[in-house]
Amino acid sequence: MAVLSIPFLYITIKYLLAGNTEVFHLSRAAAVAFLIYAPFTYIPDVGNLLITGVVTEVVWLLHVFNYPVTLDAWNIIAQNGFRVEIILACTGIQSIAIMLGVAAAVPTTLRQKVFAFLLVAPTIYILNLFRNVFVIMAYTGQWFPYWSDVASNGEYGYESFFWAHNVIAELLALVALILIAYGLFVLIPQLGNFADDLYQLYYGEIVHDFDRIRGKGPQNPVPAPVPEAAPASKPAGQDDDNRPPQE
Repeated sequence: MAVLSIPFLYITIKYLLAGNTEVFHLSRAAAVAFLIYAPFTYIPDVGNLLITGVVTEVVWLLHVFNYPVTLDAWNIIAQNGFRVEIILACTGIQSIAIMLGVAAAVPTTLRQKVFAFLLVAPTIYILNLFRNVFVIMAYTGQWFPYWSDVASNGEYGYESFFWAHNVIAELLALVALILIAYGLFVLIPQLGNFADDLYQLYYGEIVHDFDRIRGKGPQNPVPAPVPEAAPASKPAGQDDDNRPPQE
């Protein structure tokens, strides 16, 4: 994957240095996403505070669903002899950071900023709580002990975790993110033009360079499309040391 990303990195640097507006907006989206996510991953106390909040709310929801569990540690939820460890990846902060970065890619009004935040952050956070609840109930209750030749890693009961976490929850999360992204495009129409201009720029560059390598096409780069000016701001399985699976 790292090797495949090199052409995209080259194109990004090339057009960023050239002052291309769309690539600048792309870099701004990445910067916003990083600034949101960085404190939680680089400052342990901040990340642990978020994890603690998620654990507390997940345990509360499990009890609401009449599915009592216990805490084997501050972030380890146990039931029926199975344990699930809640880590930073289980909090939804990555998805929140990415989607807020996308929303910040183009100039927006204050109203658009507020509604974009409300569409992204609370929605993803709440949906992620229910995702955790589903995975914990499915794994500790052994809802999906099927097709061990595909889903087993050798750990007893891992099949239920695999199907709940790696398949069902991931597919539902993908659908949710697509719907949220659609909502952002409706709320911020400029994102549609932004996405189209980026596609034309990167696709055009890659096709041109590929043709030049094959000895076809002009030797000079094809000019990138000139974007329209933006409108005014209006269980993983248990390890050998008996660590519980991470949700």
